[in-house]
Amino acid sequence: MIDADGLGRHTDVPGQLPNGDHPAIVPLDLSPGAGSQHGVMANTHFDRETLRELADAGNETASDRLADLADAAGDLVELGELLDEGSTRAGFLLTRRAVAAGDLSELQRISDAGYDEAGGELERLLKGS
Repeated sequence: MIDADGLGRHTDVPGQLPNGDHPAIVPLDLSPGAGSQHGVMANTHFDRETLRELADAGNETASDRLADLADAAGDLVELGELLDEGSTRAGFLLTRRAVAAGDLSELQRISDAGYDEAGGELERLLKGS
């Protein structure tokens, strides 16, 4: 066992070293929209039109971001459209919602649209495991 006092730090102040020359530990925010690039905060607010243009041009990351935004807004129509366009992120998000709701027919629809994991979830629910 390591004695915290023997390390020369203040045990009553989390993240603080005794000489005061070091900054306190700051929690890392990994949520979408938080981020930095090379120490500078990156602009992570993009309009949907730009994301849609990028997704239509084959940019999978833009498609994933659109799916996340649609999910956050509860826009199941847009999620369905993204799934029909081949978005695996939309398939994942729709599957998660369908499993939570116990919606077997929606899981079948998602599976039929090409997201295979929905079929696996459907089988799991049907078998009762």
